[in-house]
Amino acid sequence: MKLYELEGHKLSNMLKSKEITALELTENIIKRIKETDNDIESYISTREEFAINEAKSIDEKINKGEELPILAGIPISLKDNIIINGEKTTAGSKMLENYIGIYESTTVKKIKESSMIILGKTNMDEFAMGSSTETSAFKKTKNPWDISKVPGGSSGGSAASVAIGSSILSIASDTSGSIRQPAAFCGVVGLKPTNGLVSRYGLVATVSSLDQIGPITKDVRDSALSLNVISGYDEMDAKSIKQDKIDYTSYLNENIKGMKIGLPIEYLENDSLDKGIKKHILNAVENYKNLGAEVIEVSLPHTKYATSVYNILGTSEISANLSRYDGVRYGYRSKNYNNLEELYVKSRTESFGNEVKLRILLGTHFLSTGSYEKYYKRALAIQKIITKDFIDVFKNVDVLLTPTTPTTAFNFNEKIDDVVKMYSSDMYTTAASLAKLPALTIPIGLEEGLPVGMQLIGNHFNEGKILKTAYSYEKVRGEFKLNK
Repeated sequence: MKLYELEGHKLSNMLKSKEITALELTENIIKRIKETDNDIESYISTREEFAINEAKSIDEKINKGEELPILAGIPISLKDNIIINGEKTTAGSKMLENYIGIYESTTVKKIKESSMIILGKTNMDEFAMGSSTETSAFKKTKNPWDISKVPGGSSGGSAASVAIGSSILSIASDTSGSIRQPAAFCGVVGLKPTNGLVSRYGLVATVSSLDQIGPITKDVRDSALSLNVISGYDEMDAKSIKQDKIDYTSYLNENIKGMKIGLPIEYLENDSLDKGIKKHILNAVENYKNLGAEVIEVSLPHTKYATSVYNILGTSEISANLSRYDGVRYGYRSKNYNNLEELYVKSRTESFGNEVKLRILLGTHFLSTGSYEKYYKRALAIQKIITKDFIDVFKNVDVLLTPTTPTTAFNFNEKIDDVVKMYSSDMYTTAASLAKLPALTIPIGLEEGLPVGMQLIGNHFNEGKILKTAYSYEKVRGEFKLNK
């Protein structure tokens, strides 16, 4: 039996019925890592000994008849910008190549409390800046569907690990599409929760106002179960929101009769959208109509500004957030310097990659005297307008349906030297991020052998609705898996 092909909830049932043991499952996935990761390169680091010991401990509890959380014993991966106390966290950068966490992120605390088993830390674009995982300082993760293609980014290692079966699910982060875009490219489910639903404490900051932790999974039920684990108020995160605890699996039924689904015309009439992807999206629309949903054309007129607004606001926050990496307190320190200024300059020059340097320079410019009013302040104003567009639309519809990406996974080196082309990879995910809305991608088919993703966007804290909408489609679509 290929345990690595199964979803977390199915494996959970097998563990509880003692059809398999946690140790057997963990060893099976570790074996899968060893079989595939030389080619795919999903992981920056693994923690085999920790994982095996944790699995043995879980088996002891199961044998004693202890009641355990649903996902107990499930082997997962963790994006390498989420801190584990006493273990390495690199954020895909030479700057943090040898950084050892001195505290535990809230997400890791919740994962450990749920008895999920962390197998290792996954590769990512440096400091989560990129759309292809090509900016990592350590390796280039490959797309399991076609290793000549990128897996997307910045969470490319996480998405690829779930697709190839070297983890059952992964916990990653999304700033302007960093969960959804790679999940779409790799044919898996990716969820960006509402900002404030999942604590950011212990997440290496990229764009603090937009960063959000979320799950990448094989199916929608695992996404709901994972969100159950990682969501909740945290006093250590100033943006964390207090609300009643929700069981997101309670939304998973197939009845969407009467649901109103909005179809933004700006997303489908864009010249950048691949015709094959548009065809799959329109087929999905027909499926929803057959399920009894009402599909309504809507307009989000200001989403065309989303990428530009994000680039201004995002790089501005990046320039501020990364100023802490100076070679003094922690991180990489140059060995050759004569004074403090040289220490700063050489440490940052030698350890930051080109994409990070570019964004620091742009952000510093946007925040400089004379540019702040012209760029940054205007971008903030347009962000509010984009958010209002969504709020107005949600007065008339339950969820929005869009493509996740304008194209399927592209070739390595195809866009790395063209900033405009690379940033356009996130053109359909950025607006929801700016509005801080929940959004989910689910695979809906193949185009020339590569996965196509459909994005579902909900109003703030309406994760249940988008999970329900995705689940109903998943049941019509049937099984969608990589067979390798």
